[in-house]
Amino acid sequence: MTNKKTDVLVIGGGPAGTTFATFMQRNGTNVTLLEKEHHPRFHIGESLLPMNLPILERLGVLDKIRSIGVPKLGADFTIGNSGAAERIFYFRDALGASPPHAFEVRRSEFDRVLFDNSRQSGVTAIEGMKVTRVVPLADGKHEVNAIDEQGEEHRWVTRYLVDASGRDTFLSRANGWRIGNSKHASAAVFGHFRGVTRRPGDDQGNISLYWFEHGWIWMIPLRDDIMSIGAVCRPEFLRTRTGTLDEFLLEILESLSETAERMKSATTEMPAQATGNYSYFSDRMSGPGYLMAGDAFAFIDPVFSSGVYLAMNGAERGVEVAEAWFSGSRWNYALARYRFEKDTRRGIATFSWFIYRFTSPAMSYLMSDPRNALQVVQAVISMLAGDVYSNRSVRQRLLVFKTIYNVSLMLNWREWLADRRLRLASVRAASEANG
Repeated sequence: MTNKKTDVLVIGGGPAGTTFATFMQRNGTNVTLLEKEHHPRFHIGESLLPMNLPILERLGVLDKIRSIGVPKLGADFTIGNSGAAERIFYFRDALGASPPHAFEVRRSEFDRVLFDNSRQSGVTAIEGMKVTRVVPLADGKHEVNAIDEQGEEHRWVTRYLVDASGRDTFLSRANGWRIGNSKHASAAVFGHFRGVTRRPGDDQGNISLYWFEHGWIWMIPLRDDIMSIGAVCRPEFLRTRTGTLDEFLLEILESLSETAERMKSATTEMPAQATGNYSYFSDRMSGPGYLMAGDAFAFIDPVFSSGVYLAMNGAERGVEVAEAWFSGSRWNYALARYRFEKDTRRGIATFSWFIYRFTSPAMSYLMSDPRNALQVVQAVISMLAGDVYSNRSVRQRLLVFKTIYNVSLMLNWREWLADRRLRLASVRAASEANG
């Protein structure tokens, strides 16, 4: 077994891990990053938000991401089989100063750019190294054990630990901190296709979302005529399939006239995959000598493409916590930790409010034909852009939107009650299935 020391050790070489590692290393701290796989590797979460762009610029990779991405000017929403046209939300109409566009990216390429950038910034970034055990030591230090692809064991003692392991949620699983979301349950089946009809003109890079009876569908345009398509549905609906995953996904797409029309000339580029109920959070976010960033702490649902942004934003904010820990000032650390956890929870909570209600009849109606009282549409667009932290104007107008939503519920309480019962039953079924 090899024995090494490092100031900071990061578990996971995705957007959260590489963002934290790069910024921390540039501040003069020795950082080691361990990634169990090798880049490039496939990952879902291919649609970025405009608020990703300032972080990418600070990392120094914006031009590289621009070269591999498809410009995304907005998002369109359609109620399946309704006969109504899609409703387009353009990022240029947002409140505040969020960028007027984002990018759709292959995560294999995007993550590789971030990983290579961390190495170029001086991070000791190691691939093919799987963390097997973490042991807390005195004074907030941690012993981290890992194994490489040749079966050799390695041991690090680190002064600070960052869990950016994504859905592996290493620390949460190891310590029993991971909690299934009692308010939301979902599963997904997804794949890549070639030859899918895109939106016309400048809108060809926009993400499209469709409501259907059992959930919602995404269409994300990627480079080289590839379209990422997935259906997010209640877990019990996914379990009703009798054929292959490819057949099941195509059946869903063919059940909506709008998506069936776009799939007329499509061919399968990548076999469909599925993921089970994946809505969870941890009952801890940080502590003596450690913090969790991105999906390692919580994941709700991919509907608003918030995962990558929340991960990178949280990772960048987490640098302040680690530096405060190293400063030795208990006051500075307590304040930095408080800000980090408050901001992280605020961002998740803002998206979660919409996510929990996204498939409700009231939400589909308001999103497909919104009333722009007091600029609530612009506020929703700001939320879609990722501007969910410090923009008070956005937060105030989102409260107005929530009021409109609640009034709509009262006027359509029977539909709301039926949807709520179905959603809670789905959560209970998912909980029972997961033991």
